Amino acid sequence: MSIADELDKLSTLQERGVITHEEFLKLKARLVDGFEPTVPVAATPPSLPDTALRRVRDDRWLGGVCGGLARMLGVESWLVRLAFTLLFLLWGTGLIFYILLWIFVPEE
Repeated sequence: MSIADELDKLSTLQERGVITHEEFLKLKARLVDGFEPTVPVAATPPSLPDTALRRVRDDRWLGGVCGGLARMLGVESWLVRLAFTLLFLLWGTGLIFYILLWIFVPEE
């Protein structure tokens, strides 16, 4: 593989965010100086916080649905409870959604 191909690979990795700009410059310098390039392998993306919807145990009033939604959305749980209350006042849809989520969303 030629140096141009290796540089193209490195720039592609940098564009995708696999390597930082500093890592790109170091690897490019090693490649140009005649060293064997060591491209980091990114088999898995960096770990992100768990954003799966789960009913929580520590922030619950009834079933933990509002606390789980709040944790997933990254907002305060009182905001989600307020939204469900407002939906309940609109022809009971909040109660229906809450019961369905209580049934189908697993507990953490």
